[in-house]
Amino acid sequence: MFRVCIAGAGGIGRAVAVLLRTYGEVKFDIHIGDINLDASFDAKTWIEEAGGNEGFVRPFDMTKEGWQAKLGAIDLVLDCLPGKFAPKMAQLALDLDSHYVNLTEYVAETKQIMEMVKGAKRGFGLQSGVAPGFVNVLGKRLFEEFCAKHGVEKANDLEMRVGALSRNTVAPHYYGFTWSTIGVATEYIKTAEVVRDHKFLEVPSLTGRREVMVDGLLLEEDFTSGGAADIPLVYQDRIANIDYKTFRYPGHWAWVDELLKTVPEGEDKIDFLEKEMLKTIPAVEEDLIIVYAAVEGLDKNGVLRRMEASYNVEPIKIGGVSLRAIQSTTAAGMAEIARLVLSGKYEGTLLQSQVDTTDYLNGPFVRAVYGQRR
Repeated sequence: MFRVCIAGAGGIGRAVAVLLRTYGEVKFDIHIGDINLDASFDAKTWIEEAGGNEGFVRPFDMTKEGWQAKLGAIDLVLDCLPGKFAPKMAQLALDLDSHYVNLTEYVAETKQIMEMVKGAKRGFGLQSGVAPGFVNVLGKRLFEEFCAKHGVEKANDLEMRVGALSRNTVAPHYYGFTWSTIGVATEYIKTAEVVRDHKFLEVPSLTGRREVMVDGLLLEEDFTSGGAADIPLVYQDRIANIDYKTFRYPGHWAWVDELLKTVPEGEDKIDFLEKEMLKTIPAVEEDLIIVYAAVEGLDKNGVLRRMEASYNVEPIKIGGVSLRAIQSTTAAGMAEIARLVLSGKYEGTLLQSQVDTTDYLNGPFVRAVYGQRR
């Protein structure tokens, strides 16, 4: 039995609880908290409706003074809050002497936590959702397979791509919100980390546009921030070019370009973009997650080779509840990293480049949600 504190009772927090209780190989007692106590109680009802193991689900109010002390002994903190709170939640895990896993793509906050947990005896899994998260482990795995198959140690290119899309869309925005609106605006504005000719660089988001087809679907990809995790820094000596891009339907990026031309002087671009997108783009329930990675390079005989992998994930039903694709895929990555840190094999920071790809990609949560890769 593991005792877990989930911070954030929204879609991802409750989804990861369902996955742990349904596919976990041990039982979990779960405390789930939010700044809205009603949301916590609603999450409890929803989680229990899904079924799963017999561990308890207890809601709590994160605005109530002293809530941290009332948790008691905790084995793991799962941080499903907005990224700006990540250092605060990591400190909570340090105070509780517990493991910690988060989802955020925020780079500055991730670096802050890495400094905080140096020397920690518990595992701190960072950036553990889809992108950053699953796609980076997939990219690492593909590079390992490429080198083994073709008898080489290096490659020319590593591409990591994810699209969180609505199943249907209309002009002029060609998009539907399936996850955090502030998260979308942030990744569109902050810089992206890439490798070009073995050099680590930061480039402006939305400056690497290209049309592609994945599993027969026409998409447009472009740079966005945060999704590459630590892969560029770790592999820049062995892979000449590394980048992460986000998939969107054709027309969306052009619409965003026009919107950004109207930002008033002196106004915060992220706040402006989120506000303007919310005026036009609806939130949707029927979603689709596309994950794609590719490695390209020369084999030992000098022949140019390319290796690819892709996943298409749709909403799923577990017990009496339905999980949107963004919920299940994000929660699966978090749950898998939670399993790894709870094994006791990791101390301090656990980033995507450090993950055992075979263990992770064959873990119970990833298998249940992603299935077999194409």
